Amino acid sequence: MMSVSSSPPASIEGFGDHCFKGAVAKKYLSKYGESEKLLEDPTWPRRPGKADIVAKAVLDWAVDNGASVFCHWFQPMASSGVRHGLSAQVHQTMFEFDKDGKPFFKFEGEQLLQGETDGSSYPNGGMRATHTAGGYLSIDPLSPIFLREDTIFIPAAFVSYNGDALDEKTPLHRATQKMSKEGTRLLKLMGYDVDGLINNIGLEQEIFLVPRHAFYRRPDLQFTGRTITGKQPARGQEMSDHYMAPISRATTAFDCMRQIQSECFKIGIPLKTRHREVAPNQYEFAPLFGNVISQTDQNLMVMQIIEEVASENGLAALLQEKPFSGINGSGKHNNWSIGTVDGVNLLNPKQINTASKNDAVFPVIMAALVSAIDKHGDLMRLSIASPGNDFRLGAMEAPPAVMSTYLGDDTKLAFGAEVISDIEVPSEDRNRTSPFPYGGSRFEFRAAGSSQNVSLVNTVLNTIAAEAFSIVADRIESGEEPLKIAQDLLKQHSKVIFNGDGYDPEWPEKAVEKGIWRIDSGVEAIKKLTDAKNTDLFQKMGVLTPRECEARRTVLLEHYTATVEMEALTLIDIINQHVIPSCKKAELNFVKQLEDSVKSLKRSLHEIHISSEASDAAALARILRLDTMIKVREVCDEAESLCPPSLWSLATYSELLFLDTYPEGDLLL
Repeated sequence: MMSVSSSPPASIEGFGDHCFKGAVAKKYLSKYGESEKLLEDPTWPRRPGKADIVAKAVLDWAVDNGASVFCHWFQPMASSGVRHGLSAQVHQTMFEFDKDGKPFFKFEGEQLLQGETDGSSYPNGGMRATHTAGGYLSIDPLSPIFLREDTIFIPAAFVSYNGDALDEKTPLHRATQKMSKEGTRLLKLMGYDVDGLINNIGLEQEIFLVPRHAFYRRPDLQFTGRTITGKQPARGQEMSDHYMAPISRATTAFDCMRQIQSECFKIGIPLKTRHREVAPNQYEFAPLFGNVISQTDQNLMVMQIIEEVASENGLAALLQEKPFSGINGSGKHNNWSIGTVDGVNLLNPKQINTASKNDAVFPVIMAALVSAIDKHGDLMRLSIASPGNDFRLGAMEAPPAVMSTYLGDDTKLAFGAEVISDIEVPSEDRNRTSPFPYGGSRFEFRAAGSSQNVSLVNTVLNTIAAEAFSIVADRIESGEEPLKIAQDLLKQHSKVIFNGDGYDPEWPEKAVEKGIWRIDSGVEAIKKLTDAKNTDLFQKMGVLTPRECEARRTVLLEHYTATVEMEALTLIDIINQHVIPSCKKAELNFVKQLEDSVKSLKRSLHEIHISSEASDAAALARILRLDTMIKVREVCDEAESLCPPSLWSLATYSELLFLDTYPEGDLLL
């Protein structure tokens, strides 16, 4: 008789044990006369003596959990798609030596609060140089300290000797602070006093998991994160059979996802949802909503853990937006809302109306946000201009590059069966074609890319919200009625509201005719950062100086160009080292055409290299990527379609995309 092993009881013990907050922090802070409430006050780093107390408690916690190393953990610019974990850190021991050479543990408040590193070796847009390289780190009290392996991670902001932001985090703090200030002022003018506002987000992280042995036979996946060549398999996502299907135990994907969740739970990241996505081998994780600062940090760690755990399970995790042609790409849907510090959601009409006792607050807030979207759609487009989004926007469930919003109407939904009650449906019919739909209590920025650090996305959203709130507050102070202001704003800006099908081929042109922002090219969107309208906005809101805007424009353009250069060089190697040899063995008549293609790619790269301006180089890189390389790919893919599998040295889409059914998937078990 077959015996079935029983599973141990489910347990939630251990959640957050490696995150220094709440009950974990209380245990160690109480030893020094403090409680976990100390860390809930973000001013604690500036209060005399408190840093030394926290440092002592952190050291005790570290030693008890086997850690003897600490680092300030920060977020350099231009990391998406290339830097593992999208973060930087320098690990330092938490001990010193006495005069006899014996080590002893030591970690003081000054070490906890700040650090210094070389700012010139990170992308900086000219704000640092080798002879002026200082970069300075300061603890971020809104993001909790956490522990992994033998190391304590201290989230930190990163600026230059002159105070210029060298990271993604610092502008996000500035924008969130300004949004809170102006939003609080607006609410007070409408009779609702609050202590401040916070931006809450929830990030849906999409990924692909592919067999690692096949990954190693794809130089393009290894170096660039996407397949630059590859014939479509006979089966794709036509039947939608992968979407939310069972996560099969026939492969290691299920164990991999469980391990990812487990590691995240330890450091206090509540990955609540896991499921299969639409494309073969595509999956998704989603956490609970939380403060934009800590949620952004946690998402970076989630991405790092995904990559590391995948490798331990015989898999490779692909975080790039479009790793495969012909099937869905991956996004990171940025669900965005604004709330008071005591938990009232400004985008939930029932909550805000009840709390404020003023039914005008919600329509005024919404009208202000609609005006912001209409005025600054160029900045919203810029914020999601990651290199991988070149291939994703406008198809395969990614919204088009038209920056509109969807509002919809609340309705009752009947099921047509007496035993099933009618339900209230929020203002969102799951409009996946809108880049920024409203969903009853939040907006969802669906166009954000899966490999992105969403700091820039939310920096933009909070900055334009701050300006909109400021404008409305100024008008109220000048004597105008709030609802009349809302009506006026909607009259001016309602054109940006589009509740229809964003995939309608006629919609992009109609949007342009209506005056809605449409920027198809990510390169052109990036260049908008230094338009006078935008530098004035960021400077007025205290988020970025014109110098910082110019630097970020340069960094983003150079990041795009470098990404394309890596892809083109990899394509040249693939042709020379794989496609041509396979064609010769199979006696296929593609060799001359492929050799000419290599020459064309090299000429295009040369043109990029001799460009003196970052914007010119990026524009040429975009042509290379979306024209020349696609034409070359067509030749490679045709050759693959005719070459016997035994003579084709690259892993095929069939090998990469079908863990459940492809025979070589057995190698994972």
